[in-house]
Amino acid sequence: MSTPGDRRPRLLLVDDEPLNLQVLRQVLNPDYRLLFATDGAIALDLARSERPDLILLDVMMPNMSGLTVCQRLKADAGTAHIPVIFVTALAEEQDETGGFAAGAVDYITKPISPPIVRARVRTHLSLVRADELRQTRLQIVQRLGRAAEYKDNETGLHVIRMSHYSRLLGEAIGFDAIDAEELLHAAPMHDIGKMGIPDAILRKPGKLDPKEWAEMQRHPLIGAEIIGSHSGGLLRRAHDIALGHHEKWDGSGYPHGLRGEDIPLDARIVAVADVFDALSSVRPYKPAWPLERTLAHLREQSGLHFEPRLVEAFFDLLPRAQDIQRRWAEPDASTDTAAH
Repeated sequence: MSTPGDRRPRLLLVDDEPLNLQVLRQVLNPDYRLLFATDGAIALDLARSERPDLILLDVMMPNMSGLTVCQRLKADAGTAHIPVIFVTALAEEQDETGGFAAGAVDYITKPISPPIVRARVRTHLSLVRADELRQTRLQIVQRLGRAAEYKDNETGLHVIRMSHYSRLLGEAIGFDAIDAEELLHAAPMHDIGKMGIPDAILRKPGKLDPKEWAEMQRHPLIGAEIIGSHSGGLLRRAHDIALGHHEKWDGSGYPHGLRGEDIPLDARIVAVADVFDALSSVRPYKPAWPLERTLAHLREQSGLHFEPRLVEAFFDLLPRAQDIQRRWAEPDASTDTAAH
């Protein structure tokens, strides 16, 4: 029994033979909190009530086989995330294949080797922790993006639309699934620096004067400082996007006047997506532009504001972009804005 404050991972061991459970207990007890079940029904109840970090599961059990237990665990939203390792005497290739098909992450044959069991358990718990860390970082990025929305006249729907446009563009130029997904989640951070801009400037309905405009141009630098420098991953993308999404292909942008491929690719992609949505949406200082006028602007700015290949790729993606517009249209916008 674990003591209060015991932070060791909790494992559920399932086997209809008490001797097998005793062997596993001796192997794992020093490093983990252990739960035990001698049949499938008890195992399912414990998994739902105790939410163990990992389950070691026998296959051949009376009444309910381990394969059935695993399938039911994976079908339940409350337990589907728990990794299952089969520990069984069934050693044929088809048995192992069936175990993975049922949803297991690993397959250990009996008689067990204690070092192998300990190593497999450590590995899969490390993978769980890595995924939890990734999800936590993603949630932090999303929350910061939401915080920026409260400072701006833009809506959360703008952020959703431009993020999906960005992912489409990334995929169109060869991003793999992981890079495209990271871009989707990093793009909402593009204007996080507006949190440092005074409300009187940020919410001004009319044109900014030169002093106000100079202050507004600081928001990429502020955003990059908020996110910080990172060696890679989602936060590196978010930093590059926040700092570089107002740079222009011809070098006339801000804050550093970068030109061409000196501008990070993620920022070049977001620039197209952000401007397309800004022009085609209602803002306090302007009505939504018709689609033809918006596309004409993108075409005119190809090679000036935007990288030409990204403009061409966006035109090829236009039907899918319009689907995004319709799916996340502003509640008070005309339902046929995208078709005008």
